[in-house]
This record gives sequence, structure tokens and C-alpha cells, in this order.
Amino acid sequence: MDSDAEKKSTNGARNLFIMSLVAILIALSTTGVSLAIYHNSGDIYLDRSRPGFLPDEDEIEDDANKQKFDYELEKNGEITAEILDEYLNNYVVEEEKVQAYREPFDSKALSDAKLGIEVSEEGQQ
Repeated sequence: MDSDAEKKSTNGARNLFIMSLVAILIALSTTGVSLAIYHNSGDIYLDRSRPGFLPDEDEIEDDANKQKFDYELEKNGEITAEILDEYLNNYVVEEEKVQAYREPFDSKALSDAKLGIEVSEEGQQ
């Protein structure tokens, strides 16, 4: 009887090993196929999340052209009643800007002008 129990446990271990090996091979092959599709489609060249990606010279913005926030909290320092009052006053100003939208769910709410995006004449070809 001991030989039957040993035989079953060895078959179970062997089956588990084979199943693990098959799962690893399937994972490697599907990953390889997806990477090949990613490369062949050209999307790999658009991926800006890669480490070491540097923008093209025409994509670099001047600090003068960047949108400045009207108000920012100090990154270091104490929170006092004066700072909170100033923050709340600025919050009310921003809230009024949002409330001024007539139709917030209209497609015009996402227009370039509303979002502050400048459109060049070259981009409209």
C-alpha cells in the first residue's frame, strides 16, 4: 500500500511542475506577442512614460508661457487662521469661475479656449 501512496504523491508533484511550466510558457508567449504588437503598431514611440524620455525642442515650453496659478499655498510653514482665510477667499473666486459655466456638460466646456490651450495656425491644417 505504501507504494501506491508514494506513486500518487510523485505523480501529483510531477503534474504540478508540468502545470507551472505550461503557465509560465503561456505567460511568456502572450507577453512576447503583445510587445511585438506594441512595437509594430508604432505606439512604443509615443510612450512618454519611459525613463529617459526627453521632449523635442519644439515641445519645450518657456516658463513665461506656462499658466501661472493665481494662488498657491506655501509648501513649508505653519497653517494659521490668516492662511486659511486667504485660501478660502481664493477658493471662492475659483468656485465662482466654475459656477459661471452656463452648460457645464456641453462639448463647448472642453473647447481649447475654455481650457486655456492656444491653437497655432499650423496645427489647423
